[in-house]
Amino acid sequence: MKIFNIKIIAHIFFVIIFLSTSTAKSLDKFNKSGHVSDYFSGILLLNENQYKESFDYLKNLSGLETSHVNYSVKYLYSLVNSGKFKKAFNYSKKLEKQKLDNFESNIISGIIHLKNSKLDLAQKYFLKAQKKNERFILNNYVLNSLNNWSSLGSYDLNQATLQLEKLDQRFENLKKIQNVFLNCYFDSPNTNKLFKELTSNKKIDFSRYNYFYASFAASSKNIDKAKNIINSSLKSYPRNLLLNQYKLDLSQGSYASNFDCKNKGHVIAEILYITSNALSSQSIYTLSNFYLNLAKFLNEKFHSYDTLLAENFYKIDNYTEAKKIYESLSKKGKAFRWYSSKQLARIYIKEENKAKAQQVVSDAYNNFSNKDIYETFDYAEFLKNNEKFEDSIIYYTRVIDEVEKDHPLYAESTDGRGVAYERTGKWNKAEKDLLASLDADPDQAYVINYLAYSWIEQGVKVKKSLSMLEKANKLRSNDPYITDSLGWALFKLKRYEESKYYLQLAVKLMPGDPIVNDHFGDVLWKNGNEIQARYYWNYVLNLENTEQELKKTIKKKLIKGI
Repeated sequence: MKIFNIKIIAHIFFVIIFLSTSTAKSLDKFNKSGHVSDYFSGILLLNENQYKESFDYLKNLSGLETSHVNYSVKYLYSLVNSGKFKKAFNYSKKLEKQKLDNFESNIISGIIHLKNSKLDLAQKYFLKAQKKNERFILNNYVLNSLNNWSSLGSYDLNQATLQLEKLDQRFENLKKIQNVFLNCYFDSPNTNKLFKELTSNKKIDFSRYNYFYASFAASSKNIDKAKNIINSSLKSYPRNLLLNQYKLDLSQGSYASNFDCKNKGHVIAEILYITSNALSSQSIYTLSNFYLNLAKFLNEKFHSYDTLLAENFYKIDNYTEAKKIYESLSKKGKAFRWYSSKQLARIYIKEENKAKAQQVVSDAYNNFSNKDIYETFDYAEFLKNNEKFEDSIIYYTRVIDEVEKDHPLYAESTDGRGVAYERTGKWNKAEKDLLASLDADPDQAYVINYLAYSWIEQGVKVKKSLSMLEKANKLRSNDPYITDSLGWALFKLKRYEESKYYLQLAVKLMPGDPIVNDHFGDVLWKNGNEIQARYYWNYVLNLENTEQELKKTIKKKLIKGI
């Protein structure tokens, strides 16, 4: 029986909601106008995060806001998320005249007035938005923050700090960020100290704010300090995109950043970005993109915001929009280009166009005159993951030859090269690399698993493999691959009862994997459960991703057993 299409359920749900929130009289009028299909098409497209297409339908329904409260909210989302800020502003004014303004319309009006340096008007609309009941606690945090920042002309630093303290205590870490920006805005002598305290926090990842710290130093004409901040932070966060691009900018003599803590719009944009990021982590993409597009409107040159927007589109399978953003980002600097090429390749692989993915990444890498060691490692990983094993070995070797054994990339590169050697039939070299990786970093659960499982399949060092897998299982409990390997080691040692426990758990964790199900079938047979064993073997035969060699083996077992 086929699973009922979730989109159809969603369609029915929105029909029910609409019918339950519209009066009979207004619904009758709506029906007569012939726009029912426009409304539902627009709402459904919006909920599928196809904003421009949603706008094309919802724009035909002018006047519906007077009888259907949800329409105006949805229409504003479609406008902002498709970049139509002027239309969003005009529609917000229309709602205000009709006394139908809402949380979203007031936020939009306030942001646009803020962008135009009309702070009194911005504050007016932020205060109006606060009067609207909101169920999202993040919305209240945003409103209080926007109101505080738009009111700074009336405060000194002490008063502004007191206002900041009134924010919800649940947002303590976000208050720390705002406190740094407040001190920076008021030219406080504590700014440097506060930046250092924030970015030195070991419990929370504030790595992003090293960029703001460095840009603050650069704006104070302290270029050497800015470079030191970036270089030091990259030792701990070598893959941070924002830091890598600013390092390149500083090395090329471009000291100006795209963020100014004395610009209220820039600070508010960052507050909106943080909120958008939190919403994205909860898969609330329409609202996440609403805040994110407002952030981009306030600071359109801050390209870091585009990375989240593209990721949001990727997560909802809107690859067309994601690709547009990545292609644009690739023109904003070398670090952005490398990042974008990898993201574009990820999309092309999803679209089953591996050739295009290979071309995009190879072109980007080969066109760099200076290859960073992390770029070389990423390229090797890409080649290995796309089964270009011989080629990947070349680039892994370059990394291994360049770094010391205590460098994080040494363990990762010897692991990667070891896998590539194993996949090309060079086991002696593979074993040597995998052991070297574990010697450099003994607690790599997946490297332990790869080496131990390889030994088990070869019928060697099975007891040692079991001991290693028990350690890996402690490091990564309930990981399906490690659980399967642990069960398989016990199987090879003829400890069938114990093996059954772990292999059954592996099947529950990864029910669609052919090898895991085959292993479970084997242990069922050895435990005397022959009917159940044949059930699982037959199940493996019907899985789409079962390799032909495994199918041949299973067909023999179905006839003869083990």
